[in-house]
Amino acid sequence: MLNEYKLNDIVVMKKPHPCGTNEWEITRLGADIKIKCVKCGRSIMMPRIEFNKKLKKVVVK
Repeated sequence: MLNEYKLNDIVVMKKPHPCGTNEWEITRLGADIKIKCVKCGRSIMMPRIEFNKKLKKVVVK
């Protein structure tokens, strides 16, 4: 799944967030990727390699 996502895309991660959803919006791309939870608005940053491992699918908005 290399580069199949863009800024502002909605992605589904393998493990759900504690708030109950596993859908995230991509808010920053680069060496690190910043994603924001669709339900509660919490933001996290992770390295691109870790993001690619945890990504399940892309739901393009």
